[in-house]
Amino acid sequence: MTNSDTQNENLAQIGVVGLAVMGSNLARNFASRGHTVAVYNRSTDKTDKLISDFGETGNFIPSKTVEEFVASLERPRKAIIMVQAGTATDAVINQLADAMDEGDIIIDGGNALFTDTIRREAEMAERGRHFVGAGISGGEEGALNGPSIMPGGPKESWDTLGPLLESIAANVGGTPCVTHIGPDGAGHFVKMVHNGIEYADMQVIGEAYQLLRFGAGLEPAEIAEIFAEWNRGDLESYLIEITAEVLRQVDEETGKPLVDVILDAAGQKGTGRWTVKEALDLGIPTTGIGEAVFARALSSSLGQRKAAQGNLPTGTLKTFADLGLNRDEFIDEVRRALYASKLVAYAQGFDEIKAGSEEHNWGVDPRDLATIWRGGCIIRAKFLNRIVEAYDNNAELPSLLLDPYFNGELGDLIDPWRNVVVYATQLGLPAPVFTSSLAYYDSLCAERLPAAIIQSQRDFFGAHTYQRIDKEGTFHTVWSGDRKEIQV
Repeated sequence: MTNSDTQNENLAQIGVVGLAVMGSNLARNFASRGHTVAVYNRSTDKTDKLISDFGETGNFIPSKTVEEFVASLERPRKAIIMVQAGTATDAVINQLADAMDEGDIIIDGGNALFTDTIRREAEMAERGRHFVGAGISGGEEGALNGPSIMPGGPKESWDTLGPLLESIAANVGGTPCVTHIGPDGAGHFVKMVHNGIEYADMQVIGEAYQLLRFGAGLEPAEIAEIFAEWNRGDLESYLIEITAEVLRQVDEETGKPLVDVILDAAGQKGTGRWTVKEALDLGIPTTGIGEAVFARALSSSLGQRKAAQGNLPTGTLKTFADLGLNRDEFIDEVRRALYASKLVAYAQGFDEIKAGSEEHNWGVDPRDLATIWRGGCIIRAKFLNRIVEAYDNNAELPSLLLDPYFNGELGDLIDPWRNVVVYATQLGLPAPVFTSSLAYYDSLCAERLPAAIIQSQRDFFGAHTYQRIDKEGTFHTVWSGDRKEIQV
């Protein structure tokens, strides 16, 4: 054995900076797969706790300084940052880069804005360091037992990191839920949209609950069993599964369903808003995601909501009995509307990823995303297998909704979907994602849209011109006086 071999035996294959729950669990995941893991946290109490609680079950090398941490890594050094996004991330990146050498790899595993990742990679490249923005989905449990990982950055970094990341990722049918997404910010862009889809998915599940609870008058425990049943069919997914668990919980203090004593104000950390902002810049309609973001914002406008309750006219609302609905049929129609709205959210998300990839020349393969989202991540769902098949059959699919399988599914979903949107309106129950997703679907299907009126208005007040359906070229109408059309 050479001196070099002896030295490498005492060095870590991977390092983790930031040992809050996500970072700590990720470090434990690496260690459980047989890797030696260097660990560092700015405040040493978290490092000490990790070693105290799990040092006997994992091979960790703790450090008290960045320099000591970097020295404990084998070359090329590989360090994953799990710290708060923003200036804290920049500070840690620069500290690591100062202590590292050419060819070493810094991986940001947090939810960073992809434009920051692009900037950081360029800055690190100038210093001879590799920078990888890696989206990691799965929450605390996924970080520990196997997340879905979306790394971007230089291809040569993936060649080095790939085996390490594959060893800790979730695995479905022998396929690790990780792949190289594309250069610079591709990984964090895809994770951003993943989270946007997650927002819409969570909101439509909430809307289904709202209709069953306050429309049909079912109790949370009853709805839990309905969701559990749905989770054995086409709607099988992590979010449906955990919602059933949530609805089964009873508050120990009051004896009420726990969901009834939780304040109905949803928080958000920014990835949903980023998804919608970027969709606007790309000109991609992500209406379901947008309404989900707005729904969270409105839920948190507690003062405004309190002022409005009982003080705004509602018109004549109906009850479930007024509508003469059969309970079991209503439950099934809500299930179908939920399925249809989820499909729209995924379709819109994939549209945004395609547009972002084209804008930045990333070459993102949508089939790869559907493959790695099947396990570990928050939006894992049974029908992701169908999405993989859809892109296998047609890599240039104009819309996921046009895949023959999903097209056939929508044929069975559309009438119940329409019914549920009408019921929600009549009952006075907000269903913004159900409703906006149906409007998006109808817009795709419409032979003519009111955009001709809008373009006429734009030409009238601003001479913005228009095109005709029967002639080539661009035209402007002189709307006053002789009202003549001229070609421009």
